[in-house]
Amino acid sequence: MSGGLSATARMALLARLSKRRSGEAPAPDAGSARDFTTLPGMRDFGLLKTALQSLDMPSPLFQAHDGLAGAHSRIQGRAVVNFTSYNYLGLNGDPRVLAAAKAAVDRYGVSPSGSRILSGERDLHRELERALAALHGTEAALTFVSGHATNVTTIGHLMSPRDIVVHDAAIHNSCTEGVRLSGARRIPFAHNDLGAAERELAAARRGAGKAARALLLVEGHYSMDGDSPDLARCIEIARRHDAWLMVDEAHSLGVLGATGQGIAEAQGVDPAGVDIWMGTLSKTLSACGGYIAARADLIDWMRHTAPGFVYSVALPPALAAAALESLRILRAEPERVARLQANGLGLRERLRARGFDTGTSQGGAVLPVILGSSVRTAKVAAALLERGVAVQTVTFPAVPEQSARLRFFISSEHSAADLDQAAEALSQAVSGIGRVESLPGLGA
Repeated sequence: MSGGLSATARMALLARLSKRRSGEAPAPDAGSARDFTTLPGMRDFGLLKTALQSLDMPSPLFQAHDGLAGAHSRIQGRAVVNFTSYNYLGLNGDPRVLAAAKAAVDRYGVSPSGSRILSGERDLHRELERALAALHGTEAALTFVSGHATNVTTIGHLMSPRDIVVHDAAIHNSCTEGVRLSGARRIPFAHNDLGAAERELAAARRGAGKAARALLLVEGHYSMDGDSPDLARCIEIARRHDAWLMVDEAHSLGVLGATGQGIAEAQGVDPAGVDIWMGTLSKTLSACGGYIAARADLIDWMRHTAPGFVYSVALPPALAAAALESLRILRAEPERVARLQANGLGLRERLRARGFDTGTSQGGAVLPVILGSSVRTAKVAAALLERGVAVQTVTFPAVPEQSARLRFFISSEHSAADLDQAAEALSQAVSGIGRVESLPGLGA
């Protein structure tokens, strides 16, 4: 991964922290093939963890919420304005969604107790899939119990070692894991550089030969940057080079477009130009899982052969019911989408006015604030929490070290006062932490 520690920085940091680690017991099986510390990335993870400990900083990760995490929440008994959750339209906790989930539990129980192909099929699954297909204008859809597994199993099953996958460098981990599973040649292009995408696809197609399949893979609303690709041009590129186009709409549904139908609606593009739509149920639809919407022949083939579907337990009925009810509310109440979009733009402008780097975010549901150092980012996040604002941290190795960032997830339910509080608290937190101690390859 780009952004890793150089050999020089690694050695310097090891020397800097050697006294702290010298008293630690050696890892079991140290030096043998059974030593877990030899796993890829384990050393860099250990260095970052030790660096934070050396500064007496608590980890910003795994913060436990005491109850429903909406626009507001409670963390460790403290009321906070919450920007850490995917509850984009405030539907997680909506009484109608809760009632639908409870009714499904009363009728079907908590678990489907089996895979759908053998014993876990429920009418709720098919009803939800028909609604998702209608949303994307496709012939059919298929739901999965995990959003991450949706991409892994779909791409892993669709592509083969003779194929090529050209994808945005900022694509989600689930997509790259799917490509790795498939054995296809993975070719990233610079984020949102569709000229580079076309050059890579053209060159790869010439080298792969006519028999190989090709897939162009993008997100509708990028989860790390909060921006979007030019969908019409993606369709044009895919058609010109005889490739499938797959769009990951995980963060687009309920966020983009006048009624929240995603990137196609937002950009006025016929959704039929996209071969494979992927989405998740865990964000706007307030449940858990993922789905693929596409032509009926592809969906029917996957329903009977995709390992992540055939050999996995079915989506729990309560989650299917919650997602279906959330989708109904989304269609009936587009004003929620308008509020979310206004809040996204409002927070972005508040932060930019204070000089913060929000990257290429278009002001949707995802708003990064790039601070440039993992240590600095963690310190600012802790200071924000002390001021009653909860926000996600994204640090090395998830992003290159000098791209470490806070990540705000915005809801339709945030008020103008919430946005004002977040902007002011961030200004205070950044100015209040003073000089951040620099560690080689990690510090500010």
